[in-house]
Amino acid sequence: MGEFFDVATGGPLRLELRSVDGRDFTLLRSIGYTTQEYADAFVVPDGFVTDFASVPHLFTWLVPKSGDFLPAAVLHDALVRPGSHQGPQVERHEADRVFRAAMVALGTGRVRAWLMWAAVTIGTLWASRDLAKRVQLIGLVGLVALLGTAATLDFLDVVEVVPWMGQRPWAAELAMGALFAVLVPTVLAVSWGRYWLAGVIVGVALALLLHVTAALLGIYGFYLVLERLVSGPADGDGVRVRDRQEADAETSLGDR
Repeated sequence: MGEFFDVATGGPLRLELRSVDGRDFTLLRSIGYTTQEYADAFVVPDGFVTDFASVPHLFTWLVPKSGDFLPAAVLHDALVRPGSHQGPQVERHEADRVFRAAMVALGTGRVRAWLMWAAVTIGTLWASRDLAKRVQLIGLVGLVALLGTAATLDFLDVVEVVPWMGQRPWAAELAMGALFAVLVPTVLAVSWGRYWLAGVIVGVALALLLHVTAALLGIYGFYLVLERLVSGPADGDGVRVRDRQEADAETSLGDR
């Protein structure tokens, strides 16, 4: 099991950060991570800029952007950016595995650690720019979402298209739906090759949380529309331009 430490003193980790703009943060003290798997420690130098865990707003209820796993998120950011850390140089898929092990070492729950590992694996597949990997990723997510939607409509007797649902008591249909929500992603994940386990986790999580995700997507979409109407458009960084301009104008008047 790995361990984080303070590079300056060799003692317990001291994670000191300064906000750049509320989204990015600068590391003020170098941090290190050592594990028996590597002879040398990983060192992230002070001055490194991180955005912590890159989690879409829609899913922060399940996987927050910060928490006890924060040092592992900083380490992972450095490992996947060439030239950003000192110590062993690892490929991106190995950086993802180190991230998972580091989270567990920090006391992060294993379920959350594996969920976050699967999530960053999606980023690894997409960042590879390999067309086949991207097709496999989109194919698994798309098919699971499509079959999940069809199964839901079948369960509600809107259509009859999913063979494992059929005309059964609702409890039996619910049980069959849950069973195939695990089986289908597991079979499809074989196409991910060495990333198959991440594919299983992503597919099963999507299948089981499809309805929650759809509901949250609707609520979040409503919020975005309402915010646009009330606060005006946002720039590329998500800052409401009209409010910022008005605040700057008021500050300028106050300085005269």
